Amino acid sequence: MPSANPLSKIIILASVLAAGFLLIILSCALYNNWLPLLVVGVFLIAPLPNALCERYQNDDFMSEGNGNAVVDFGRYITGFLVVTGLALPFALAHARVIGIPAMVMSIFGGILVYGTIITFTLFFRESEEF
Repeated sequence: MPSANPLSKIIILASVLAAGFLLIILSCALYNNWLPLLVVGVFLIAPLPNALCERYQNDDFMSEGNGNAVVDFGRYITGFLVVTGLALPFALAHARVIGIPAMVMSIFGGILVYGTIITFTLFFRESEEF
């Protein structure tokens, strides 16, 4: 199976990202409540702790142990932010601050935004193998 052109990957990812933002903005605008927009901020900063902490990964083959506390902490904070981004619309809907349709649109939009960010980093990660 031939690999896709990097330009077509970018175009597809940009379309999915735009669809995610559209769902989140529509969940705010259609129901005249802009609190679901907080999901965008949470999902945009979610990959940052993982990316920052991976820079401190110990690549020494002589080191004892399998894990690195800094990398594990970055993964923990990233997981915490992803769960927060998914749970925030549920909490807002449970408190009757937003409606159920706004909650569903916000969750699906947030999943699309976060999935696009992760897919973009996986597609264009430079391999360091020689």
